[in-house]
Amino acid sequence: MSEKKKLLEVKNLEVQFDTENATVTAVKGISFTLNRGETIGIVGESGSGKSVTSLSIMRLIAEPPGRISGGEILFHTEGGAIDFLSLSEKEMQKHRGNDVAMIFQEPMTSLNPVFTCGNQVMEAILTHQKVSKEAAKQQTLALFEKVKLPDPERAFRSYPHQLSGGQKQRVMIAMAMSCNPSVLIADEPTTALDVTVQKTILDLMKDLQRESDTAVVFITHDLGVIAEIADRVLVMYKGEIVEQGAVEQIFSAPQHPYTKSLLACRPPLGDRLRRLPVVADFMEVVKNDDGTTKIIEKADSVGQLLTQMKIPQTEIQARLSDLMKNEPILRVQNLKTWFPSKKNFFGKPLEYVKAVDDVSFDVYPGETLGLVGESGCGKTTLGRTILRLSPATEGSIFFENEDLTRMKADRLKALRRDIQIIFQDPYSSLNPRMTIGSAIMEPMQVHKLYKNDAERKEKVIELLETVSLDANHFNRYPHEFSGGQRQRICIARALALNPKFIICDESVSALDVSVQAQVLNLLIELRQKMQFTCIFISHDLSVVKFISDRMVVMNKGKIEEMGVADDIYNNPQQDYTKRLIAAIPKGL
Repeated sequence: MSEKKKLLEVKNLEVQFDTENATVTAVKGISFTLNRGETIGIVGESGSGKSVTSLSIMRLIAEPPGRISGGEILFHTEGGAIDFLSLSEKEMQKHRGNDVAMIFQEPMTSLNPVFTCGNQVMEAILTHQKVSKEAAKQQTLALFEKVKLPDPERAFRSYPHQLSGGQKQRVMIAMAMSCNPSVLIADEPTTALDVTVQKTILDLMKDLQRESDTAVVFITHDLGVIAEIADRVLVMYKGEIVEQGAVEQIFSAPQHPYTKSLLACRPPLGDRLRRLPVVADFMEVVKNDDGTTKIIEKADSVGQLLTQMKIPQTEIQARLSDLMKNEPILRVQNLKTWFPSKKNFFGKPLEYVKAVDDVSFDVYPGETLGLVGESGCGKTTLGRTILRLSPATEGSIFFENEDLTRMKADRLKALRRDIQIIFQDPYSSLNPRMTIGSAIMEPMQVHKLYKNDAERKEKVIELLETVSLDANHFNRYPHEFSGGQRQRICIARALALNPKFIICDESVSALDVSVQAQVLNLLIELRQKMQFTCIFISHDLSVVKFISDRMVVMNKGKIEEMGVADDIYNNPQQDYTKRLIAAIPKGL
């Protein structure tokens, strides 16, 4: 096989950001080469520098506070190498989108909400190609067909909010591919997508790459996803490349303890573990006398560590047997939540979206019941209906033998003490103008817990320490924390009233695998300590299997399958469940 042609070369790239107190070096002199038709995976936690690297290649670092302080970014053409860093902004615009294109992590914030999806892709074509509007429209429709949007004409006319997450991501891919770029940078393009949608997007990107021989830089925090798509892997940690090599080599014989930890953090698909391994199990960062740091390896064998954490099947069965000896704390009977989708002239509903359609199940005290399915299957609506945040159309919800569907407002308000929810996006569920101490204290004030605010503050500090945050975080605002820390704050707020029952709605889906492992471990530890019951909602079957005693699989508003979590994974009965399991990235 002939040697691949060098296309992009990053040499000694250094990127810095100026803060009030100091200058932070986010990328520390990294170098790598990308060849035509090749896919390089860049993997690492939030803050590792992977997204800053991609934005630097596109020359999209905001100046100030950021600046590319050193290095070269060479784009190789027939006429020679062009250093992107030496070009003016006007010159760079000719290459951006044309030679090098980018798919961003969150399509909803990347697409303009006031323009149709078709117009936005047309704009990209008209900017870089000398074609008529009609020709640009036909190209857009052809691209929408190519990225397998179910109805290209409808997608063309639709605004971003009218499409699902997976469909919006396809629009972004179509826009990125509209000018046949030589290099495509995909920055976390499948994060927070269902495993089935994720698999479809990955397959689509591989097909498009094969057709056009595009080189791809694929950025993610999940090594399982990297195994599905990449040829080579760069592992980044705190702005540096700590390990790189072929995918097979990295997966079969990782050398750096950080790489080993990333491979081990994802919930395993076989054995049940007491807790998930985290980065701290594999390495420790210590300071040298001269102020520099070094990494000390702690655990050498991933397999040995996983064996120590394994729970015997007899113990799993005994726990489940003990749980089910009690009366259910929650009984859902023939529950329906329908939303009118079409009304006549007089406002009478003619058609409905049956989000939850005749669902029944029990939850036992101390149990974690997993609720899994794709977006649109009804799992979030079911959780909201149980909490009376969405009205039930029919059916009953008994919590400790009281029917929530018939409960008066004052009694329901009092009962909110016992039933709490942790939402998917911690940033949007925290008030940006309220300190996190005040946010955690607020439900205590509403329900008049403790004598005064001094006692409440003591309790808040205790809760912060319980979720591995510091007392001095009390007066800080949400924007001063990472995503994982914000989720811990939301967990502390949910626990502030010492609830009997918590619904976790996709509460780890957008987190790095390493942070996800920490949050899942924390939830298990708190469940044992505080003895609450939990419904854990997720589209990720591997996460649900790890944390749940029993599992409910939902599809199109109905229950497809229900039973012991391990049994459903090891021996699924329904085709839908089998498809969910098959779509989970399994590595090599």
